[in-house]
Amino acid sequence: MIAPTLHTERLTLRPLALSDFEPLAAFYESDRSKYVGGPKRPDETWRALACEIGHWTLRGYGRFGVDETATGKFVGMVGPWFPDAWPEPELGWDLMNGFEGRGFATEAGLATRDFVYKTLGWKTAISLVADGNLGSAKVAERMGATWESKLDHPMFGMVNIYRHAKPEAV
Repeated sequence: MIAPTLHTERLTLRPLALSDFEPLAAFYESDRSKYVGGPKRPDETWRALACEIGHWTLRGYGRFGVDETATGKFVGMVGPWFPDAWPEPELGWDLMNGFEGRGFATEAGLATRDFVYKTLGWKTAISLVADGNLGSAKVAERMGATWESKLDHPMFGMVNIYRHAKPEAV
C-alpha cells in the first residue's frame, strides 16, 4: 500500500521518501534522538528509513513524512506503527531539530489518529513515551491520551504507555 496524503491546517502528511534521509540523519546524530533509539550513524538511519517505508508494505499502514505546508520543510515522521513484538498498535511522532514546541506533533498526531480510527478501523491505540521525554508526554496528553502503565521495552528500556481515547470518544 502506498501512503495516502493527508492535510491539516498547517501540515502535509505524505509518504516518506529518500529525500527525507538528510534531515533524519541530522536528527538521529543529535542528542534529541536519545528517546527514540538514537543517536545513530547515518548508515543506521538509512536502514531505519527503509524500515519505516517498508512498514507500509508489510502492514498496509505506517508513519507519514510531515511537511510544513507553507514552507515545504520536512518536520518529521508521525503516525501508526506496529512492528513485530510491539505491545500494541501505536501512534508515534519524531520531530526534526528546530520543529519542536510549535504544536506540529499534536496536529499531525490527531490527523493520524483520525486516519487509523476512520480508515483503518482501529479500536484503540497507544503511544510509548520514554522516561524523561516530557515533551512527548505532553503531546500524548494534548491528544487526550492518559498514562496507563510502564513497560520495560527490550530496545528502548523503560517506557510509559499512554492510552488514546477510543474512536467513539473522540
